[in-house]
Amino acid sequence: MTALAVLAALAGSPGLAQAEQPRASGQVSATADSPLPPGWRIDGEGGARELVWRAPKAVPMGDARVEFRTGDRLLGVPKPARDGRTFRLVLGTTRPERLTALRVTAAGRRLDAAADDTPRSGSRVARMPAQAPANGVDPGKPGSYRTVTGEYDLAPVRLPGFDTPVEMTAEVVAPKGATGSRPLALFLHGRHDTCYKPGSEDGVTGDWPCADGSKPIPSHLGYLRDQRLLASQGYVTVSISANGINAQDWQAEDAGAQARSSLVRQHLAHWADWAAHRSSAPAVVREAAKADLSRVLLVGHSRGGEGVNRAAMDSLYPPPAAEDGYRGPVRWKVRGTVLIGPTIFGQNPVADVPSVTLLPGCDGDVSDLQGENFVDGTRGISRGTALHSAVYLVGANHNYFNSEWTPGEAVAPATDDFGTDPEQPDPVCAPGAATRLTAAQQHKAGATYIAAAARLFLAGDDRVRPLLDGSGKRAPSADPARVLTHAVGGRRSGGFLPDGGVKVTGARLCSAVDPDLAVACLNPEAPGSSPHFAWWETEPETGRGAVALKWSAPGTAARITPAKPLSLRDSQKLALRVFVPPNTTGTKFDVSVTDSSHRRATLGSVQADGLPGSANTASYWAQELRVPLSAATRAGLDLRHVTSLELTPRSRSGRAWLMDAWGWAPGTLPVKAAALPRVDVGRTVVKEGDSGTRTYRIPVEISGHGSGQVRVYVLDPDGGPSENRLVTVRPGSDAIDVPVEVNGDTVYGDDVAHDIAVKAVHNAVVGKHRGGLTVENDDPAPVITLSPVADRVTEGETLTWRLSLDAPTAADIWQPVRVLPVTEGAELSTKDVDPQWLEEWSGDAPDPERPLSDANLWVYLNIPPGNTSVDFAVPTVRDHVAEPAESMRLALTDDDGEPLPGKPVLTGTVLDKP
Repeated sequence: MTALAVLAALAGSPGLAQAEQPRASGQVSATADSPLPPGWRIDGEGGARELVWRAPKAVPMGDARVEFRTGDRLLGVPKPARDGRTFRLVLGTTRPERLTALRVTAAGRRLDAAADDTPRSGSRVARMPAQAPANGVDPGKPGSYRTVTGEYDLAPVRLPGFDTPVEMTAEVVAPKGATGSRPLALFLHGRHDTCYKPGSEDGVTGDWPCADGSKPIPSHLGYLRDQRLLASQGYVTVSISANGINAQDWQAEDAGAQARSSLVRQHLAHWADWAAHRSSAPAVVREAAKADLSRVLLVGHSRGGEGVNRAAMDSLYPPPAAEDGYRGPVRWKVRGTVLIGPTIFGQNPVADVPSVTLLPGCDGDVSDLQGENFVDGTRGISRGTALHSAVYLVGANHNYFNSEWTPGEAVAPATDDFGTDPEQPDPVCAPGAATRLTAAQQHKAGATYIAAAARLFLAGDDRVRPLLDGSGKRAPSADPARVLTHAVGGRRSGGFLPDGGVKVTGARLCSAVDPDLAVACLNPEAPGSSPHFAWWETEPETGRGAVALKWSAPGTAARITPAKPLSLRDSQKLALRVFVPPNTTGTKFDVSVTDSSHRRATLGSVQADGLPGSANTASYWAQELRVPLSAATRAGLDLRHVTSLELTPRSRSGRAWLMDAWGWAPGTLPVKAAALPRVDVGRTVVKEGDSGTRTYRIPVEISGHGSGQVRVYVLDPDGGPSENRLVTVRPGSDAIDVPVEVNGDTVYGDDVAHDIAVKAVHNAVVGKHRGGLTVENDDPAPVITLSPVADRVTEGETLTWRLSLDAPTAADIWQPVRVLPVTEGAELSTKDVDPQWLEEWSGDAPDPERPLSDANLWVYLNIPPGNTSVDFAVPTVRDHVAEPAESMRLALTDDDGEPLPGKPVLTGTVLDKP
């Protein structure tokens, strides 16, 4: 089978390309030149050859995706086994020689190795940011309402793609005795273990339903303090359970985003029913104040953040019915979202729904802080009136926002997700570090900023906006946490953005994700990472970047010139989002603008200090710096036609990155969602067939209204560079037309996935961002045999066996063989074979001398495509010692190292040299 997807109509290709044909059959010799690292192996049957990694201990069930990589290139997202240690990735057509520099990551964090936090030359000690002045209104103070608390448990629901029904369980905390209808805040927890065995530290699983003797982990009860604060202030709150999704989302291509959206909207539909018919509501809902479904805030933690973002999207732009678990009317209005340490695998935020994203500086789960895309990813998508805020909490981890994920508070075993190394404690995030928050401090700060979002989005109280929009004010209730914010949208205008034809002099326009170090914004070898540059689906990625400044003397200006003049007419200040390396201080710039008549004015100076950071943190994060526009007005500049922005370093040397700059004015604007087209990518699975050529197309549904632009990436199934094009989409059109040509054959091969990934660029939304066509092998696997070539030799010669196929294939065949103890006579020892061979094949040394079967000689032999055999050679050494004949036994095994039943175990004998 061969198949190759091309851009075709998108790229104007003249036709379909053919994939490489199998090589001529023949025989090769196995070597150990590039063995897989310890813990890795390749196995699998049929067309599903798998790369397998087994961790030394269980990997906690978290929200970030576990990813296999070769260097910085993504191989794919493996499926976890129930043991929590084993992860499997179908390899498709990826060749073994591409499996170099294997790494296991989750949100950019290494799982198979510790981060290198060795102090570097010139590194600086982490410093706590200065405390900001207090805001006039503190939303963290409890309100005056008494509260009522209780649970409801409805019939479970079936969601598309999930075999087991999902629970409809929730905890309600609401004001009691409040008059009128009250706004509703719904909480959705993230991905966590689902079951535990009381009294046991080891009985935690991801099963659903829970086995006998185990209980559900009540993750939905982890936000009770947040709920009580909101309820005391007059909000109805409900926190819903999603254990049934957490147990099954490993098999969902979108990691469960659509399922979580469906679950959220199922609950909202019930609340709409209960608001209309109070008598049908559960007891706790009847006892609480009536919920106002026209004012809904969705709060999501981790994968719950991505879930509530999708729920907000689906409430405005309906998803494909076949993949949706809620198909009723939308009888609510989502006024805003709060996203706590969220994932955003699709990088598809909802631009016309205001949001606040909490970014924990010591997040050990979603450690790349990819949730920053809920801010950055909204720029230029729609009208730009919705406020999107990022709130960076220095010293906060991922888990402690949920008390049921917090050690000492949870009913089930819980951990600090950041982790600690007593030998090398992290200077920023180790417990006890000056910059690290305690669990109580973190949860209190989180509750305060959730309440700030509720007060701004649901109550319309602009007095709390300075806590969220980069104005540099603090809420005393969150003390002693150091909290920094920036934002886009609201009453910002203009927009110096590092895209859209902008020209840069005196600095470098860089790319967020690019393997070329001359183009990339941040060297991957730099200690730590940037949330602004979190990896997506492809490398390089088009259209996402920054302006990188580097200078060795003050005074050289960096000039940013947009494709056309910008208007700052109604703005009071210019707001810049700038970051500098962590732990640095005193980076200063003069900020100037020029108008279309070449009048230039220096607005003032700004100073940026780096965040506390280490090799384990994503601390290259932009802070909002503002300068008044009054100097430009005094100089007579036409602020309706600003043509360029200049940053002139006043520090002796340094580095900085400009994310964007906007005209800023206080307040917010009414938000009305634009009518936009929506794109969802599906998946089709086909058999290759035995002959002929067939052309299929990757299924893409375009719904909604209007016209917009998306960027379509066609991913290479062999792991090479992707192709991409900007495409204009309209509802009902086939604008995204990606054909896949499948050639039938009778040769055994791999399953092959031809995938595309789609991202919104302007006036569009993207639901399911990735899908494609999977071509399944339908030919039988070859018969594998092991036979002797030279099984009786004199010491110093080489024992040889041959692994053979009965026919050549179009896929790599990997077959494990194992050295077994002999059953009679003397066995070859570790000193009877070449020591370099022993090291290469087993990783063991000859000393101490022991039977060869006691060495780690269980190896996978590879027969490449088009070949029919490979030799396994064991070079022996002459020892000049008189001894009897010695032997070794070799067997084909299964993937657990057990000899295959019905297959012979072969013996090789080494005779003493006369």
